Amino acid sequence: MSAARPAPEAPEPLAPLVDAHTHLDACGATDAESVKVVVDRAAAVGVGQVVTVADDLAAAQWAVQAAHWDQRVFAAVALHPTRANALDDAAKAELERLARDPRVVAIGETGLDYYWPGKLDGCADIETQVEGFRWHIDLAKRTGKPLMIHNREADHDLLTVLLDEGAPETVIFHCFSSDTNMALACVAEGYLLSFSGTVSFKNAHELREAAKVVPDELVLVETDAPYLTPHPFRGAPNEPYCLPYTMRALAQVRGQDPVELAEISTANARRVYGI
Repeated sequence: MSAARPAPEAPEPLAPLVDAHTHLDACGATDAESVKVVVDRAAAVGVGQVVTVADDLAAAQWAVQAAHWDQRVFAAVALHPTRANALDDAAKAELERLARDPRVVAIGETGLDYYWPGKLDGCADIETQVEGFRWHIDLAKRTGKPLMIHNREADHDLLTVLLDEGAPETVIFHCFSSDTNMALACVAEGYLLSFSGTVSFKNAHELREAAKVVPDELVLVETDAPYLTPHPFRGAPNEPYCLPYTMRALAQVRGQDPVELAEISTANARRVYGI
């Protein structure tokens, strides 16, 4: 995203919607007042609830605070796979504590990222990522909360680890970005696939084809804000209020009425997150 591009204009309202994965801290929220401003802006266009997601320990602690500041906000806690090398005993103990908070509705985002090793200073290597992923899978099973997965260029190995460890009852592939074969493999296991603004990109041919094969009961929609702003605002800062743009794009790809798909995805989010 580019700070040079202005924020998208508010979309036509579409309700009900739940933003299944966002990062309120990265959107600029810092305290209860600024969280309320962001969530009010989302509520004005039909996005009534959001799940704010952590990628490091400080973000996890903040996400839980934010979920207590505003009843429309829920939290997910984990260390991002690229930060799995920070998963020491102290971090594990703190994540264990946070994960049991009633405002935490998922363990995530965790998983495997094969894109960043070798490109990002301090990025966890693959072996460390796999070890961290296994620990988070176990945490999700012990707490009875959904596992929220980050997958970048690691389809085969990620499914292998899930099979080897035994997946939790509920698995969510956040920002699904793979092809139809991967989508069908996930559907066969009953995993939910969450679609972001990338599904609106005209050049995302494989992803748009994959979106067509997912059954209604396994569809979620997210912003991953402040990233992945939907077309035609690609590169501008994203925020939960932009979710109706993505919902309408996904509905068009799937050949569904946007209001109907909004109701379906919202029911799915409320069911799997228990909100």
